[in-house]
Amino acid sequence: MRAMVLHNITRLEDNQTPLQIEEFPMPVPKEKEVLVKVSVCGVCHTELDEIEGRTPPPRFPVILGHQVVGTVEKQGERATKFKTGDRVGIAWIHSACGKCTHCRNGNDNLCDQFQATGRDTHGGYAEYTTVSEDYAFPIPELFSDLEAAPLLCAGTIGYRSLRLTNMRDGDILGLVGFGASAHLVIQMARHRYPHSKIFVFARTEGERAFARDLGAVWAGGIDEKPPEKMNCAIDTTPVWKPIVEALGNLAPGGRLVINAIRKENIDRDALLKLEYPHHLWHEKEIKSVANVARTDVSEFLQLAAKIPIKPEVQTFKLEEANTALLELKGSKIRGAKVLIL
Repeated sequence: MRAMVLHNITRLEDNQTPLQIEEFPMPVPKEKEVLVKVSVCGVCHTELDEIEGRTPPPRFPVILGHQVVGTVEKQGERATKFKTGDRVGIAWIHSACGKCTHCRNGNDNLCDQFQATGRDTHGGYAEYTTVSEDYAFPIPELFSDLEAAPLLCAGTIGYRSLRLTNMRDGDILGLVGFGASAHLVIQMARHRYPHSKIFVFARTEGERAFARDLGAVWAGGIDEKPPEKMNCAIDTTPVWKPIVEALGNLAPGGRLVINAIRKENIDRDALLKLEYPHHLWHEKEIKSVANVARTDVSEFLQLAAKIPIKPEVQTFKLEEANTALLELKGSKIRGAKVLIL
């Protein structure tokens, strides 16, 4: 099968073609797995973190990609949940132990044995992939394959982030960064909290205009001051300065949720500008988001269909994966990027 393959950690500044198109062995489903013929796969900033070594794959070569949509081609001997031809999605969570306290409480995203699609196992930058039937998700009929792909990570992690803000209707929400996840969160927040104002902080005027089109009451630069203090905020940027700025814009008792698997070191010295009275006092909180749970994926897909959420996507061929990643690295973003196989 054709696949875009990563052979080693590298810096995109030094190597603009980190993935190579290759013929790769066809995967064989284990007893409780399904073989999925991939139709599309979303492109995520986490792939940059894998390529550049901030969350490195444990072994090489590896096939990236964790926003996978396709159809079941074959079932393992004991797999019974799906039949051939069923459309399914595969998310970042590829498996967990199912036995620990976190798993039993529905937080399998925190399991010590958490396995990530496209990092710990081969992902969806390929014509075929396999996954446990317990971690394959039916896709609501409302969505095309292209629309469904970003829901599986950008949407699902946004759903978990929004829940972790403890937001109530009427609260002011800040979205720091406005890429694939935030453009879905704003649609979700407007549906769930119709009396709330949403402020967006983004680097480019194009992103800010896009945010206003989607219902942001105010949109400004990362270091601009919003009209009012915010009750909660979600940071989706890969760097540190936006965190400092967001903390300064929180109201007393406000919570900042950091939606990033890793942060780049390029501006880590921005943290030295933290001033306790201004940024942290008055019971402000910082909370990170770690992966996604299986329930996050299934719950969000149903909510997305109910609203309905409509992702904006830019499409690329499989062999153009490097181009999509370079655009992501260069902040050329409007909505989500998706590979078509």
